Amino acid sequence: MSKQLQELLNLHQLERLEVGLFRGECEHLGLPQVYGGQVIGQALSAAGYTVESDRTVHSFHSYFLHPGDINQPIIYDVEKLRDGKSLSTRRVKAIQHGRPIFYLTASYQGQFEGLEHQESQMPDIQGPEGIPSETELAQSMKEALSPAMQRAFCHEKPIEVRPVVVNNPFKPDALPAKQYLWIKANGALPDDPILHQYLLGYASDWGFLVTALFPHQVSLFTPKFQVATIDHSMWFHRPFKMDEWLLYVIDSPTSSNGRGLVRGEIFDRQGNLVASAVQEGVMRFTQK
Repeated sequence: MSKQLQELLNLHQLERLEVGLFRGECEHLGLPQVYGGQVIGQALSAAGYTVESDRTVHSFHSYFLHPGDINQPIIYDVEKLRDGKSLSTRRVKAIQHGRPIFYLTASYQGQFEGLEHQESQMPDIQGPEGIPSETELAQSMKEALSPAMQRAFCHEKPIEVRPVVVNNPFKPDALPAKQYLWIKANGALPDDPILHQYLLGYASDWGFLVTALFPHQVSLFTPKFQVATIDHSMWFHRPFKMDEWLLYVIDSPTSSNGRGLVRGEIFDRQGNLVASAVQEGVMRFTQK
């Protein structure tokens, strides 16, 4: 296991303060605020502490209310909404500076036999072998990055991301709103389904809303342009392993009124649809 992956696992091992109350530290990625995927992953970790061990997440829905302060820990307040015969529901409030910055509601279920079908098919896309990682791409344009950006993007990551579609963030082309990301943990992981789920929740926010920018020739580095997540939902359909390659298929069906919508389907190498995600976020020019 890489040092970076171990640090990410440690980040999700929260400190228990009281019954249903946990504290998590923030990672510094070179961003001005806390990375949204971190809050998602830690909220799922916090909720997971309160659920029976034979139940895993089958869906969550979340809202980002305020940017997180990277210099302060986050308190996670877990509320037990339901523990039924087959389903458990939890609501998590993430708090900083005395106010909620994020809410997540998650539903948990055990494994059951039942009807099964899959209409979505894994696209015929080049495998991850031979595709440069985001870290390698960042290193190739290192001269254009500030020292802070170099520290953030040019070193080894806990989750390796290999984008199939590459759009230069400093000179973005107008491209179809479609992206394919190969993602995998940078090392072997324990065989714990909840752990793999919160790591996928963490990874699912990376490069997601950016796909909605492709048709408009803008990027996260465009001056006076704001991009921020509003809400993020996921559904977990089948077991998977984050230490094996997964294909994140992303598209953006629409953007309007200063917001963009993105959808994602996540497949394993065998073509099984293991998870789906939807996110909406702010994407607009500012007056500042």
